[in-house]
Order: sequence, then C-alpha cells, then structure tokens
Amino acid sequence: MQTAALNFKLIKKIKDERFDEDLIHEYQLLINIGFRDLQVGVIDDRENRMLLLEDYVFPSLTSPSELLQILDQLFDAHAFLRAAFWKTIKISIKNNKYVQVPEALFLEEARSEYLRFNAYIEDDEEVLAVPNPKTKAVTVFAISTPLKNWLHELYPKGKMIFMHQSAVLIETLTTYATYKKDNSLYIYVDRFKLHIISCRNGNLLYYNQFAIRQFSDYVKYIMLVLKSLNLSQQNSQVVLWGYIGKNSPHYNEFYKYINNVVFGHRPKFLAFGYMFDEVQDHHFFDLYGMHLLQRQ
Repeated sequence: MQTAALNFKLIKKIKDERFDEDLIHEYQLLINIGFRDLQVGVIDDRENRMLLLEDYVFPSLTSPSELLQILDQLFDAHAFLRAAFWKTIKISIKNNKYVQVPEALFLEEARSEYLRFNAYIEDDEEVLAVPNPKTKAVTVFAISTPLKNWLHELYPKGKMIFMHQSAVLIETLTTYATYKKDNSLYIYVDRFKLHIISCRNGNLLYYNQFAIRQFSDYVKYIMLVLKSLNLSQQNSQVVLWGYIGKNSPHYNEFYKYINNVVFGHRPKFLAFGYMFDEVQDHHFFDLYGMHLLQRQ
C-alpha cells in the first residue's frame, strides 16, 4: 500500500489473530473521523473483544473536499473497509460543533436551534444527535453533508450510527468516574485538541475542548480549569489519556506544574488480546469508548 502517494499514512495497526473476515456480519465497525486523522476499530460483539485497531494521519490535507478524496482512496486500498455487511457501523465525528441538551428538554425538531447557541452551521452541514444515558443528556452536533452522503453510499444497507467525540468521551469518562470517590480531573490529549472533563460521584460537572497551537497551551488550559473548579494544583489528581507518551517531554512538562499526574487505563467493558500489549493503555480511549454509545 503506497500511502505516501495517496496522502495518508498508517501510524499503527493491531490485528487480533481471532479476526475472521468471514464473520464480519458478527462484528461492530468503529470509524473515528477527524480533519487530519482517522482511527478504525473492529469489535466482536459476542465477546466484547477488540479485534482490530488502525490509526491513520493525513499530513497534507487542507480542505474538507480533500478529506473525502483521501478517505475514498484509503477505503479503496483497504482489504475490508468497503465491506457492507457489518453487524453495526458506528461513526464518530471529531469537530468543535456540539452542544449537550438535557434529555428532559430535548426536542428532535429543534436540533439546529440548540446547536446555533454554540456554533455556526454551514450550508453544507447537517445537525444530528446522540443520547448520553449516563448524563441523561443528548449531544447535538454538526456533520458535513458530503461526508454523511459518502458514508451512506459506502454502506447503503448497513446499520449506521452517528455520534460525536465529545459524547463518547463524556459517556466513557463518567462511567469510569462512577468507581472513583475522589474528584479527579480527566484529560484527553488528542492531536491538535485538549479535552478536559470533571466528574463527581459519576456525575458530569464540566466538559470542554480546546484547540492547541503550542505546548504551553496544554498547561494554561488545565490550570484555568483547575482554578475555575476550585481544585488544588498540588493535591488534585489529573488522569491522562491520549496521544502522549509516558516518558515524553510533554509528560515531564505536565509533571513540573501538576504534582499528581497519572495515566488512565483501558476501559473495562472491552477485552484485549496479547497483541494489544504494544499499545499503551491510555491510547485510543475515544475509539474504544464508541462501544458504549447506542449499544444493542
């Protein structure tokens, strides 16, 4: 596969030996789409077992139309992504156009009005919604209409579920926080984005995402949120997931300013084979978390 010519690059691939293309009809396909990257996962629903993980980046992408071209080329070159008979296909969108609406106040026909409080909706965007059972809320978000149409053409008969990265992180981390008694701050370091979540007794107190332009932005936003939530910089635990290494300069820089920094672990609702040992436990948390939303 000549990824350089197609303007995408495969960063990581893990494939469980139990993966069987003849059993795709029993599997759940996860597709996590950002503007500059893509993660793919496959889960065997019968065992809640992660069977495949792939991570791609798009180093030269500059426009939404180019994103569709690259996705089309990537899926064409892939052994089975164009297969149309998955049990379920879950699509998560990574963008900053989202809002959470209390379940009791949500009206399906008012989706666009909710989102307009937080974001400008382009002419070529649609507004979708996904429930967050743990927070008794609904995440309303925008998706590119050409992208949505391309996916429907790709999987015309597939059972497709659309969701948003913020909804996935909120659902997964509030589930994680249910078993913790302290008031930790949860951080997800994505490429180009920082997500910060605070929970108490399993209830969501705070969620926001921040665009990152330089490393100092990470510390600045974490400190800002700690202060706004009246959490101690010295005593509060900060739990990290995402694209940050355990011995990286970024982690060492975090540790200079925040004393109690630990790395999060994989979610307990999925099983992983030994081949996933080469992936650090705190990586790909948003991909794994897609399994929690809209479970069958």
